[in-house]
Amino acid sequence: MFEPYYKEDCFFLYHGNCLDILKSLPENSVDMIFADPPYNLSNGGFSVHSGRQVDVHKGDWDKSSGVEEDFAFHLGWIKACHRVLKPEGTIWISGTYHSIYQCGFALQVTGYRVLNDISWYKPNAPPNIGCRCFAASHETLIWACKEPKAKYTFNYKGMKFGFWGKDFIKKPEKQMRSVWAINTAPTSEKTAGKHPTQKPLELLSRILQASTKEGDLVLDPFTGSSSTGIAAYRLVRSFIGIDNNRQFLNLSIKRLQESKHTIQPDLSP
Repeated sequence: MFEPYYKEDCFFLYHGNCLDILKSLPENSVDMIFADPPYNLSNGGFSVHSGRQVDVHKGDWDKSSGVEEDFAFHLGWIKACHRVLKPEGTIWISGTYHSIYQCGFALQVTGYRVLNDISWYKPNAPPNIGCRCFAASHETLIWACKEPKAKYTFNYKGMKFGFWGKDFIKKPEKQMRSVWAINTAPTSEKTAGKHPTQKPLELLSRILQASTKEGDLVLDPFTGSSSTGIAAYRLVRSFIGIDNNRQFLNLSIKRLQESKHTIQPDLSP
């Protein structure tokens, strides 16, 4: 059994390869998994940030190893997640076209039942500077359950009747649809430091409220700066985060400590 890199209350961080650490966790022990795996898009391209041209290179961990090796990687960690999920547990995976189709096929191969694909529309996404294709303005989220006939958690009423004021697509007291308008992580969520692929707390809070209950155990095998963990902590869920980068884990710890000393918004729907 691996020793936690950090633990406080019900917030645990582990340093190492997610496959190794997942093997050490009990079978059928996790209620929900959110995974933001490498998108394999660091290929020398460029984007725009704050009006400046920037390299889209996130790090060597985000480079593609070729279609076959990339798929084998995704299939490996998705199978490992299947073992630790409870029979009624669910998994969320985020990605762009560089990775999400491979993840979706790996889910099907492993035996999960896909429940939804969500289009996370980013109103403040950067423009396309190449002008040779459409400007990328969304990511895809796949939501799937472990057992095809399991009674998984879905907070239908909370999603329908909750107040989601920043999302102009969500109509009051109407079913929540599969397109969500949520801005990328604001500067106020990066005061402890920056992660190249940080997800906004608004996105993770909605996911957790939709598919978990208070006290549930949430796991993120590619935790990065732990937006999943911060949202879980605020919503009174237990959390396990895994990453092989100590710098990102230290950033997660700083964000957790900072979160404790700031006034938090009401995240309930």
